[in-house]
Amino acid sequence: MTTNTLIFGHRGYPERFMENSLDGFIYAIDHGVEGLEFDVHLTKDNVPVIMHDERINRTTNGTGRIRDYTLEELRQYRLKDGQKIPTLRDLLTVANQQPVHLNLEFKTNKIHYPHIEQIVLEMVRQYDLEYPVIYSSFNLESLEIANRIDPNQQYCLLSNHVIRHAKELILKEHLAGLHLSHYQPLGNIEERIWTVDDPKRQAKLLANHVAGIITDNFEAAERIKNSGMMATMSMSTGHAGA
Repeated sequence: MTTNTLIFGHRGYPERFMENSLDGFIYAIDHGVEGLEFDVHLTKDNVPVIMHDERINRTTNGTGRIRDYTLEELRQYRLKDGQKIPTLRDLLTVANQQPVHLNLEFKTNKIHYPHIEQIVLEMVRQYDLEYPVIYSSFNLESLEIANRIDPNQQYCLLSNHVIRHAKELILKEHLAGLHLSHYQPLGNIEERIWTVDDPKRQAKLLANHVAGIITDNFEAAERIKNSGMMATMSMSTGHAGA
């Protein structure tokens, strides 16, 4: 039994590859991933690059903030598996005309890079993507700016807190949905849950027909989605939340 819930690879496929790496993205697309979630920052010379942290310390052989390097300077460093740090353009080129949903997070909750929304939206428009990009951020201001630039895109607020008055918030801020660290009953609101790796929790979310599950191991989640486990969990929990 399957649902219309889409499975998103969280930062690509970190269960097998370096997080937010081009090799991980390419493998996932080549093996039929339904969606990819990834994080975007700006370099000193305003090039969108893909990395989770504001600093390169954790995932590369370098140190310092992304914003303090030009792309050329940043490219002297490598991810810890030897790959280059991918740009947004690298991923868009790989995803062009491929049947994959992209969830691009504006990583602006700690550093709000000037004009990142305009730069990213203009770059995405240059590609022939199969599906509209889903833009998300913890920073509501980023989503508001992006919506003023292009109100025809999908903008979703990220939160690890319970969202009260969710419908009012979505209408007021022109949001397409919410990306949450937890499940909460939201009626017809598009709800994608991050980062869910536990099979039982995935099965519960599938039974609740959430719009998306974001996971470190998309292949394992796909097996849950396409197995009878979801139906079993649905019957045993009475569509309980996760």
